[in-house]
Amino acid sequence: MKRQSSCGALRSGTGLRQRRNDRVIILANVELGVIIAGMIGRRLLGTVRELLEVFPAVALLGARQVGKTTLALELAGQCESVYLDLEREADRARLTDAAQYLQGHEDRLVVLDEVHRAPGLFQTLRGLIDDGRRRGRRTGRFLLLGSASPALLRQTGESLAGRIAYLELPPLGVLETGAQDSERLWLRGGFPDSFLAATDQRSLAWRENFIRTYLERDIPQLGPRIPAETLRRFWTMLAHSQGGLHNAAQLAGSLAVSGKTIASYLDLMVDLLLVRRLAPQHVNVKKRLVKAPRVYVRDSGVLHALLRIPDWHALLGHPILGASWEGFVIDNILAAAPADTLPSFYRTASGAEIDLILELPGLTEKWAIEIKRSAAPKPSKGFHSALADLAPSRAFIVHPGADRYPLAQGIEAISLQALAQALATR
Repeated sequence: MKRQSSCGALRSGTGLRQRRNDRVIILANVELGVIIAGMIGRRLLGTVRELLEVFPAVALLGARQVGKTTLALELAGQCESVYLDLEREADRARLTDAAQYLQGHEDRLVVLDEVHRAPGLFQTLRGLIDDGRRRGRRTGRFLLLGSASPALLRQTGESLAGRIAYLELPPLGVLETGAQDSERLWLRGGFPDSFLAATDQRSLAWRENFIRTYLERDIPQLGPRIPAETLRRFWTMLAHSQGGLHNAAQLAGSLAVSGKTIASYLDLMVDLLLVRRLAPQHVNVKKRLVKAPRVYVRDSGVLHALLRIPDWHALLGHPILGASWEGFVIDNILAAAPADTLPSFYRTASGAEIDLILELPGLTEKWAIEIKRSAAPKPSKGFHSALADLAPSRAFIVHPGADRYPLAQGIEAISLQALAQALATR
């Protein structure tokens, strides 16, 4: 049996070897440093490594250009590996007889980029994983990269149940860029090429091209036959109503389509990890609760591009300012929260409201979070009322400053950085 070279036990390379036919990547530390020069360290790198020590396959999911390939290549550079990009015709051709090709690389980590382009591959991976288990090759075999949600991939990958772990790579967050760059992160969003652009103008140009590419190329390749202009209008309408309650009838009337069509558009954008659908909290408090979800464009930079907000001064003077800040905070909090945290919001017909509720996994804790863009935040009457209804374990008001201090009735004012750090270390 070939000696296992698992990325679960990562080794530093001592040279650069590359098999021309197989595109085997064995990168020296110095070569790897050249490739990822200027890259911001991603928090999930260690998590991916740990999952590969436990599972035969790990699926790393996230929107296009969010940094999945860069992270995967950094990991692959620390062990013997094969990288295949399934958007490349030459790499797809290598998998014409996928079982035979992949069997020849059983002792390496195989990275399959854009794996949602080949849904028929999952059944083959199952057979290879099961065969390998019988020979003692149990973990660290496949790293799958995809630009679709876990729910969408599970529909095509049910055969890998019990053999695969799913992990989402979000855009860059405040814990990766640092509090000193939080305003730039908010304006430009967390896609690395946008955040690291030389100027705001170049960042905006990148995001506009990102949006156009999704509409004109990526979404049609996934199958839906939706006119690009119609989907752009839908995406822009969501941006204008950032954080608002989803009103399918209103959107349907504006686009002259059915409510069912609007539901399919929203499902698609959620599956592509471009839009967040935040569910309302359902508790038995004998009050009329809001039942519609709140909808957010997930990346603040994409939100600003859709609304044609070019720079910081334009953002500060725009009516979307408060809703943009709220969406930015929510996305960063959920990126930092432990896996399997259940997020929701609470709102009653009488005005009791909490922007974000976190039910932490494996615990009985429920955190209530209000988001206010104010240097001197104060809890509203509706927030107090909602706290009385739900009795959460902890209550916070996130503000844009750096100070952390107690407010009335067990409510704590806290910065986004501090709250994200508290969640990340649980």
